[in-house]
Amino acid sequence: MQPAGRLRDILRRIDGRGYKAYKDCEGAYAFDDFTLIIDHAQGDPFAAPSRVRVRVAAKVANFPAGCFSTKTREVAFRDFLARGFAAAIDAAGQNRRGSGKSGQIAVARPGQEVLERSSVVVTAEHAVEVRFTVGLPARGRSVLGRQAEAIFFEDVPALVRPSLLYPAVDAAALDRHLEVTEDADHLRSALQDRGLVAFVADGAVLPRASGVDDRPLKGAVPFVSPPSLRVEIDLPNRGTVAGMGVPAGITLIVGGGFHGKSTLLRAIERGVYTHVPGDGREYVVADPTAVKIRAEDGRRVEQVDISPFIADLPDGRDTRAFSTENASGSTSQAANIMEALESGTRLLLIDEDTAATNMMIRDRRMQELVADDQEPITPFIDRARALYRDLGVSTVLVIGGSGDYFDIADTVVCMQAYRSEDATARAQAIAARYASERFTSPKDGFGTFMRRVPEARSIDASKGRREAKVAADGVRGIRFGVHEVDLSAVAQVVDPAQTAAIAHGMLRAKRQMNGRSTLAEVVRAVAAEVEENGLDALTSHPVGGLAAFRPFELAAALNRLRAFRAGQTR
Repeated sequence: MQPAGRLRDILRRIDGRGYKAYKDCEGAYAFDDFTLIIDHAQGDPFAAPSRVRVRVAAKVANFPAGCFSTKTREVAFRDFLARGFAAAIDAAGQNRRGSGKSGQIAVARPGQEVLERSSVVVTAEHAVEVRFTVGLPARGRSVLGRQAEAIFFEDVPALVRPSLLYPAVDAAALDRHLEVTEDADHLRSALQDRGLVAFVADGAVLPRASGVDDRPLKGAVPFVSPPSLRVEIDLPNRGTVAGMGVPAGITLIVGGGFHGKSTLLRAIERGVYTHVPGDGREYVVADPTAVKIRAEDGRRVEQVDISPFIADLPDGRDTRAFSTENASGSTSQAANIMEALESGTRLLLIDEDTAATNMMIRDRRMQELVADDQEPITPFIDRARALYRDLGVSTVLVIGGSGDYFDIADTVVCMQAYRSEDATARAQAIAARYASERFTSPKDGFGTFMRRVPEARSIDASKGRREAKVAADGVRGIRFGVHEVDLSAVAQVVDPAQTAAIAHGMLRAKRQMNGRSTLAEVVRAVAAEVEENGLDALTSHPVGGLAAFRPFELAAALNRLRAFRAGQTR
């Protein structure tokens, strides 16, 4: 490690030289309160900004040991510091130092979810390290050394002091962040033992500000559980929390349009993650394996066994190993369900608004007009009960167009003006009074299905002779070599840093593909690497813009890679 003065000397020496001279700055430098590490100095002012780290020793940062005494607390602690560093950047404003994006300091910005992030790490010695990017200042393609000196000797220290030193942070806010995360994890882990698949706390604020603003809607009606579904769970910090427990089995969410059905389902869908204090959904949790299912016209499907839902196609294709470059609504939804089952979900979440109608229901009149032996699709209504009975997979379904689902429902929650009611008894009475004339087919069990073994050679992120290159495109896409992976229908990717991590996870998954391991085993192996070694397991060098993902979303990305190839096994 070199003294900070050495960096100052380098910057003054290269002032006015060609931009590539910034490479001389790479290395570690000892400042008074921290170590500055320049991992990569960009070679061009229009290239990706330079990667920089600041590491503060434990005795200087001085955070209490309770901040990282457990994995849950450490994740929350790192998430809190990442938010604080981003807030310090905002408070300082951006000094324009040179042309273009010169002088800009940036860190991956967290959203409403508390996630494990690579932008802040805690070392084995409990030092705190933040990773960010800096646009090294230039005039044209010439080094502006004096401006770069101001960044590293004035701007960066001004960001470190309020965000990475314990005496300067809001200790009460930090404690609250840790406690809410700890309570939410405890609440989520308590679901299965209580026979629940989700929990929505009384007082939760479920509506969001807008479709592009995930913060809570001001003036929204707080959620209140129906008395018959209310449960109480003791938490380590908050104490007892009461709210609606969603039982395992088949749950319908019904109600009129714009009364909060989809809002409730979306809150449950996001309940696989913990939310920041003040979000309104801090104590809304779901089974951690929950997967949102929808129709996805046009997606590619590779060797998926969709035979439990679609069989006996008129062209004779084998739906036990179904492939297509352009799936219809029904085939894509069937594939999405089977891929989720293959990956180990215990809870399917479906909203009829984004589902294929013919995959959800065939009424008696349609059954009469188009006989069963002429219809290859077995709708979800005829499979949901077998899914739960045979595989232990529950369903939470938003439905407003077919009362036939009352016949198979265990629980019915009715939303009226964002207020919930247990309508199970009423729905059962209506089903008894107005018996459905549709017939169920088939009546046998769900059965076994084929699982897939991915081919490593199909996972290729190279561009011709160039090495593998991946990048995130917001939360809805990945650039994987020459391929574009569309994640717009994968609802539980919620942070651009997750997308970036999934992109690297795809490359890591390739290393786990040995011609024998199933796709589920491959993605679980990658998740285990991250669990053991952190997000740094995904890259060859420290990267600050990654966030933890679930195996389900990694599998979804691989499934949507159009070059993906797989064989099958039981």
